[in-house]
Amino acid sequence: MAKSQILAIDAGGTMTDTFIIDERGEFVVGKAQTTPDDEHIGLINSSKDALAQWNTSIEGEFPNLLAGVYSGTAMLNRLVSRVGRRVGLVLNKGTEDSHRMGRAIQSHLGYSYADRIHINTHHFDPPLVPRKWTVGVTERVDLFGNVVIPLYEDDIKPAIQKLLDEDVEAIVISLLHSYKYPHHERRVRDVAEEMIKKANKDIKVFATVDYYPVRKESHRTNTTIVEAYAAEPSRKTLEKIDDALRNNGTKFDLRIMASHGGTISIKANELARTCVSGPIGGMVGAKYLAEKLGLKNVACSDIGGTSFDIGLITQGDLAIDTSPDMARLVLSLPLVSMDTTGAGTGSFVRIDPNYRNLTLGPDSAGSRVGVCNPKSGIETVTVSDCHVVLGLINPDNFIGGAIKLSKERAYEAVKTQIADPLGMSVEDAAYGVTELLESQLRNYLESMILGKGYSPSQYVCFSYGGGGPLHTAGYTKGLGFEDVLIPAWAAGFSAFGCGAADFEYRYDKTLDINVTEKAEKSAILEAGNELQAAWDELKKKVSEEFEKNEYSPEDVHFRLLYRMQYQGQLNDLEIEAPIKQFQDVDDYQVLVEAFEEAYTRVYAKSALSPELGYSITGAIVSGTVDVAKPKIPVEPLSSETPPGEAFLGHRKIYWDGEFIEAKIYEMEKLLPGNKIKAFSILESTATTLVVPIGFEAYLNENRIFHLKELK
Repeated sequence: MAKSQILAIDAGGTMTDTFIIDERGEFVVGKAQTTPDDEHIGLINSSKDALAQWNTSIEGEFPNLLAGVYSGTAMLNRLVSRVGRRVGLVLNKGTEDSHRMGRAIQSHLGYSYADRIHINTHHFDPPLVPRKWTVGVTERVDLFGNVVIPLYEDDIKPAIQKLLDEDVEAIVISLLHSYKYPHHERRVRDVAEEMIKKANKDIKVFATVDYYPVRKESHRTNTTIVEAYAAEPSRKTLEKIDDALRNNGTKFDLRIMASHGGTISIKANELARTCVSGPIGGMVGAKYLAEKLGLKNVACSDIGGTSFDIGLITQGDLAIDTSPDMARLVLSLPLVSMDTTGAGTGSFVRIDPNYRNLTLGPDSAGSRVGVCNPKSGIETVTVSDCHVVLGLINPDNFIGGAIKLSKERAYEAVKTQIADPLGMSVEDAAYGVTELLESQLRNYLESMILGKGYSPSQYVCFSYGGGGPLHTAGYTKGLGFEDVLIPAWAAGFSAFGCGAADFEYRYDKTLDINVTEKAEKSAILEAGNELQAAWDELKKKVSEEFEKNEYSPEDVHFRLLYRMQYQGQLNDLEIEAPIKQFQDVDDYQVLVEAFEEAYTRVYAKSALSPELGYSITGAIVSGTVDVAKPKIPVEPLSSETPPGEAFLGHRKIYWDGEFIEAKIYEMEKLLPGNKIKAFSILESTATTLVVPIGFEAYLNENRIFHLKELK
């Protein structure tokens, strides 16, 4: 037993996974129910479950930990539920209704195609800041950063006083085109802070130029409001988790997974970046594992209790979306590009009263599992209830027996709510639900890959999440992936990703630098110097964040990136700069060549259009420091025949119209080199892998299952 070094946490909507890594890079995965009202309880229970596998305890191991990384959904839940702070908003006079009106796309975000095209289904959610807490000040800056109307100083104090009288808990300032001319916003901020100090109030002021100095007014305003509305209250939750860990002997500063794929401190300035930290962990873990295995193209698929998350790693890179949407809001955050659908193992199953067909989700039982959980209080059938009816999961070994499921309750619920109304047997109804789920997931996964201009045959599919291995065969069947991989630690894979993530800060800044194809040397140097000035400004911000955790600038590895497009085009590309600093015209040519190389990968070589000239639309700086990371296990190969001690016996299951005897194995006791033929069920305390008819599984030396579809 080596000393534990890293604690990685994924507090999902259903389960809290912990991934504990020791000084040799070996790891254990723990699982417990999420406790939304006090997340540290689920975290401690999950950690105990993990360390029990090493026959040790949190009292013995937590003092050894060097680092802890958290990911979770608490902030997103606060945002979705609209239970954040009372925020006041300062805008340009005459635009006070802009936040309430929102962007048109916000009226149908998250809708199906059918609902998007019918305006009568569209609606806007209540704004995060109501109109009564929105005030205006007179000023106007144009899109080039020129002052058209100076800031009216006499407008500032009455506007701020109105918000103070309304007893707001935070103030956001967002003026048009402030990213080009920040002085007016900062003047309003300074006056507001002076007035707050005199009033002896505890109110934080958020100016967009201090947080998100980027183009797109609605996105920038929404993101800064989210910072004040949901992120700051969530900082208290994170501090509570940090305190709970310290009370159990830890000494590290807790970090949290951020949307760009790195981890940041809970002391970070821009905490809204961590709003969707959970699913990002799986993508980061997949990238880390793919690098270790030498894989370039990976389709990531994660099934939890509430959702199905998918994303692509292409040529070793994660795609970054700079204008994502979240909780029906458009935002300005660098977010690892992913798609999510509300289809998980806890999704509710209903019969549409109009069409008499089955519908799944998007709502879910979450951590309560389903009717099969006698203590859940759930009355509507879930996908998990169908698993129990079919015999795919062991009702006595759910989360290692922490929750005892009732097959009788599940059977009766499926019979009453699904089977009898459709005139089917209970088993056929339950099997139909799983087939419908897998069909939807398969179509969703295929359409995402084809929509990006690729084919599944060009990708290896990674399947993970607590519910992933149950359905991997079903949703990959017939797609023709190069390979399908399921890590033995699939249930805690997002937590694994947290442990594999860099300690990284990333800052972006919008630029408008236009250079013609055959520009003069002086114009190129002027453009390059403006880009370098932006990089220097962002490097300073990154360094200041690391200093909060006592890292000096010399400890930081900086990466310079930029966004570029041909002049007049709508979409730009993010590229890592092949230079360390801009110095002369040759450096500019290197940047152009890197852009055009990326352009030919995304589009086509024939689409190159240098005659249009070039636009540098953004500067980005990423900084990382060295942290411990997990080691991928390497074990000696054994024979193809599974060892006798791994075999647990047979269980009758219902599959495709008939009852059959399935071989049951204990996943942890299988050895590398083992081949598992159909029909087999591989049980672990945290997940279940199904090897159905037409498939076989092979466990390799890294404890990763290769699921092969037989021809």
